[in-house]
Amino acid sequence: MTPIGIIGGTGLDDPAFMESAEETNVSTPFGDPSSPIVRGSLAGREVALLSRHGRQHTIPPSQINNRANLYALKDLGCEQVLVTAACGSLRAELDRGHFVIPDQFIDFTRRRAVTYFDAFEPGIENAHHTPMADPFDADLRAALVRKGKELELNVHDGGTILTIEGNRFSTRAESNMFRMWGADLVNMTVAPECILANELGLKYAAIAVVTDFDCWKTDEPPLRVEDLIAVFGRNIENLVRLFIAVLPELPGS
Repeated sequence: MTPIGIIGGTGLDDPAFMESAEETNVSTPFGDPSSPIVRGSLAGREVALLSRHGRQHTIPPSQINNRANLYALKDLGCEQVLVTAACGSLRAELDRGHFVIPDQFIDFTRRRAVTYFDAFEPGIENAHHTPMADPFDADLRAALVRKGKELELNVHDGGTILTIEGNRFSTRAESNMFRMWGADLVNMTVAPECILANELGLKYAAIAVVTDFDCWKTDEPPLRVEDLIAVFGRNIENLVRLFIAVLPELPGS
């Protein structure tokens, strides 16, 4: 079976939950990925784990080499990629510790490489314009939602995740603007990854973990990094449980 790619965000980049873990260094035409890729098994499936921000969390969101990360996973034979992401909620019903399996994104980044095709070969037939109407894979999403509900997790089916540049958090005006745009979540990483995965033909789905309410809720204190890390950390066990439950359900070739 082909390996399942996992991109671990904040807090989920420790290969300790895998069996027979071995590091693999992969170089790509787009440079080096954020970390060595750890290959091993989880729930009987071969997985390839990549640390989005580097093993020591040294890479800020805008500096992540997303093109190298996705290319490296595809080069190792991955056809499906599951990622985790810490997110701020823009809706009162999406509370801290809830899981959201988004089905849409808004890309509000400005400084990142968001395509592999920086130039086209001569001829209109060689133009690359990737469809992005439904950017998250429906089958992966359905499996995550189904297994999340079976585990009795607070999991929400669908939502729009908006990716900002970072490294700063939103202003209150921005947070309210994002809500008016119809966004349900805000984070700093998902949209560029999802775009590039689609360009490579990879099936991609995200588990968004709500860690805070951004800053639109005036009855909440402003977001602090330590609070975000604490909420995500309390949900690591549930994330691993969800991976263990869903991996055997995924198709493999």
